Amino acid sequence: MNELPLISIITVNYNGTEITDQFLNSLLQITYKNIEVFVVDNASSTSPDVLKEKYPFIHLIKSKNNVGFAAGNNLGIREAKGKYFFLLNNDTEVAPNFLEPIVELMESNENIGIASSKLLYYSKPNIIQYAGHIGINVYTGRGFVVGFMDTDSEKYNTSYYTELAHGAAMMISRNALNKIGLMAELFFLYYEEIDFCERIKQAGFQIWYCGHSVVYHKESMTTGKSSPLKTYYLTRNRLIYSRRNTKGFQHLACVLFFIFISFPKGALQLLFKREFALLGAFVRGVFWNFRGNDIYYNEGVIYNDF
Repeated sequence: MNELPLISIITVNYNGTEITDQFLNSLLQITYKNIEVFVVDNASSTSPDVLKEKYPFIHLIKSKNNVGFAAGNNLGIREAKGKYFFLLNNDTEVAPNFLEPIVELMESNENIGIASSKLLYYSKPNIIQYAGHIGINVYTGRGFVVGFMDTDSEKYNTSYYTELAHGAAMMISRNALNKIGLMAELFFLYYEEIDFCERIKQAGFQIWYCGHSVVYHKESMTTGKSSPLKTYYLTRNRLIYSRRNTKGFQHLACVLFFIFISFPKGALQLLFKREFALLGAFVRGVFWNFRGNDIYYNEGVIYNDF
């Protein structure tokens, strides 16, 4: 490449100053220099100004409310000037050379709308969290990640088409974004990137996995590994995603699978484990979808309804 394209790196912070500090420190080590970095603070209880003081190169955007993952990233995207937007979770740390291969991949094919890095677990850096995705089954609402919990090996050090990107490390082309618009903010947390990927594909763009771009993920540092908040939004948004992305017989099959298999199985598992807080969140997530909420409304409403 004769001229390196500008990459806008965007991360969302919510009460995670220490973990965001570690993320920003890892960016100091990268070898690709034509970047701009946006930290969107989602109304944290402690001031994020310390981040700006320590890392003066960042653009700090302060939201007056906790608007969630999708809306937080949208705030950064609206201000960014890059040819590509790289959405990175603040609970990640990046390899020094993670940008060059994924930029080269995006530049090689204008039909690529999104590319995701290889995600390895930070605590076990030889174990894969994400190396692509086979997609969500339209009849069951279930999906499977390529390489999940497998030991990293040479077979994952390549690039290939995949059905879904991973929201923890997702590069989006400005060209694609201009055609389909921003992420749907009603999801608030979880499934927003999956819904976004479906819109990308519907617009004629491709999604790729880039195995030479490595990002280490600390996983659920903000919401907790098993929290009522996480359970609520995963449940609620799984159904929203299905309602937005399936029609006719597919939608009917997906609903029946959830009602007769997923819901009783999930509820009984939590009941037997005596996880009553999680059970309550699970049930509330389901019944949100039966209250007549508009699932196609994207902006202007804060969907923090947990």
